[in-house]
Amino acid sequence: MEEKRRYIYGPVPSRRLGRSLGVDLVPYKTCTYDCVYCQLGRTTCKTVERKEWVPVKEVVAQLKDKLSTKPDYITLSGSGEPTLHAEIERLIHEIKGITSIPVAVITNGSLLWLPEVQRALLDADLVVPSLDAGSEDMFKYVNRPHPEIRFHQMLRGLQEFRRLFNGQYWLEVFLLSGVTTVEARVQALRDCIKTIWPDKVQVNTVVRPPAEDYAVPVPREQLEEIAAQLCPGAELITPDAHAGDTDSSGAGCDDVLDLLRRRPCSLADIATGLRLHPHEAAKCVGRLVADRKIRTREQQGTLYYEATL
Repeated sequence: MEEKRRYIYGPVPSRRLGRSLGVDLVPYKTCTYDCVYCQLGRTTCKTVERKEWVPVKEVVAQLKDKLSTKPDYITLSGSGEPTLHAEIERLIHEIKGITSIPVAVITNGSLLWLPEVQRALLDADLVVPSLDAGSEDMFKYVNRPHPEIRFHQMLRGLQEFRRLFNGQYWLEVFLLSGVTTVEARVQALRDCIKTIWPDKVQVNTVVRPPAEDYAVPVPREQLEEIAAQLCPGAELITPDAHAGDTDSSGAGCDDVLDLLRRRPCSLADIATGLRLHPHEAAKCVGRLVADRKIRTREQQGTLYYEATL
């Protein structure tokens, strides 16, 4: 008998949103992009088709069961591009009908030029799109978009949604060493950011194992310099110093596996996000490794665990 799919995972320890309860709205690696830095690996279903990929009714039912974890945000993101879900507007409305926890949408921003996608996200509390390149050639190299998505189209969507949206609008800029850190490309990114006017600019780089080995992280000092060039007040999204909340949440190995199916995590990530004692987290990880349900990968001296799928 096939295991019932879980659409809710975490809470995940987020470097910008605290403890984030994730909502997965599309099948694994269903996306409009195939980013070279993606922590989930290469895209297996590159598409621009918007449909009800997963049933909203089941998503809401599973979400209700997880509200007791008291996350800081309910985050629509998951293992693909959430705006590909044609009923995301209805889902946001239903979430707001059952909880006051703010709703965040983490999106690559590729479909924000579509009026129906713009309307769908207007009731979110926070929308965080990405901008990883300042030109068509870099856009194709870094994001490897679906052929129907062009750079100027994507950028226009980021600009238009800013004018329509009354919630918080944060822009994530993901930098790759030796690629988008070249002076002229930093200038191009800066020029684009000036036309978007986000409430906040957050600068990021490779932390977890990327889809491609040539996606190399930017050293901290250089990241700080470029952030200052891109926008006054731009902040770095740096890994948390996990304090370790040791109050047991009752989470188990199934919850750990659900989390690792969506993103690679360190042992500290697992313990913090799921509010497991580090010893309990280690026991679950050991059991899952022994069962060959997860494997390890090292990135910048940190050991990460990921589902074998």
